[in-house]
Amino acid sequence: MTDDALSSTCCRSPSAQLNLWPGRAVYSGPSLELDLHSGSVSCLALGVDTEFTVETADGVRRTARSALIRPRVPHRIEAHGGWMTFCYFEPGSAAERACREALGAGEEAVTVSAAAETDLVRLCAAPEPAERPDIDPRIRATVRRLLREPQLTDGATEYAVRAGLSRSRFLHLFREQTGTSFRRYRMWARMLRAGRALLDHGTLTAASAEAGFSSPSHLSSTFHATFGLRPSRLLAAHCVIIDETYAAGYWAHELRGE
Repeated sequence: MTDDALSSTCCRSPSAQLNLWPGRAVYSGPSLELDLHSGSVSCLALGVDTEFTVETADGVRRTARSALIRPRVPHRIEAHGGWMTFCYFEPGSAAERACREALGAGEEAVTVSAAAETDLVRLCAAPEPAERPDIDPRIRATVRRLLREPQLTDGATEYAVRAGLSRSRFLHLFREQTGTSFRRYRMWARMLRAGRALLDHGTLTAASAEAGFSSPSHLSSTFHATFGLRPSRLLAAHCVIIDETYAAGYWAHELRGE
């Protein structure tokens, strides 16, 4: 790996930036020195300025310029003051599969990359097809509803009935098709909605209500457990939030409920 800074295709701007799609999020900015956390989805970490260190809960430390961290893997990032890009992929998406292929990722918790960083950056921002023909239509409908209405309190049983499946079969099929659990995916969908609500309303109170959290403190603690920092720190960094949903045409009619 070279120590040269990443290409400007990493969308570096004077301030931190968070781009949101229906099933994907890309943050670029100061690392904010994340605490130990366990993400709901795969995360591609890129050191824009220099190398960073990934430490897993078992104490293993890896130094890299890019690394793919699997869902549900407790870890923390030490960026040593450098600028970082974090790409959070929709489970089972074409972009996630392409990233895993580019890194030669297997079943290991963390894959340290020898791939070209600029190619990985392009994966972060590459358009995702509006349809995933490879996914079971019942699970596709569930995913769309979770992204459109993550605040709903319906549980797996209600979604299973709507899909015409038993609860156990539904949960198994959901994990098989998406690569993550129903509970984890719904939490991921709520995180994305909270980000959009922060853009629209600018307060944690409004964001927590719109995304289905019981209180701002519930949103804050869940955000910390998922991303390694509290949303107040993200706001204090003057992070610019950009909603890419409708500009890119991703499932626009689905997310509007049409």
